[in-house]
Amino acid sequence: MLIRAADHVRDASACAAIYAPFVADTAVSFESVPPTADEFAARIERMAATHAFLVAVDDDGTLAGFAYGCPHRERAAYRWAAEVSVYLGDGFRGRGVGTALYGELLPLLARRGYQIALAGVGLPNDASLALHRACGFEPVGTYRRIGWKAGRWHDVTWLALDLIPATGAPPAEPQ
Repeated sequence: MLIRAADHVRDASACAAIYAPFVADTAVSFESVPPTADEFAARIERMAATHAFLVAVDDDGTLAGFAYGCPHRERAAYRWAAEVSVYLGDGFRGRGVGTALYGELLPLLARRGYQIALAGVGLPNDASLALHRACGFEPVGTYRRIGWKAGRWHDVTWLALDLIPATGAPPAEPQ
């Protein structure tokens, strides 16, 4: 399995195809309309410019999944926090792909100066909770009934992982 930086032209269609069922058929994503390949290309470009967007490519060239970091909130004080997500294609779940993606993404975000990684997991989603815990994330809280999708309310559990130990003021701006 190859983990590499996503290319907004080459990878947008495959990423959109992986993501679409999560939007259309689950409450894993709170989006209601799957983004087009062009919309995904813009997302890849935007996230790669400020944080990171990685893809996992199987030995046969199939895009197995993707992971990214993006801003957690807009206010300036949050600029050292990165929100992270992983999405895997059918047939690639439970094979270590998510762990491999985070194994590259999290150190990359730390090298860029991000202090903490945060993941919001729409519930129920035992697989995502297990992945994040296996990667060292710890639960920090749950928003109850925060999202309405598929005819019911869903909770979102937030998990956090310190990327760089907090020892006072950050040494520099994230890059």
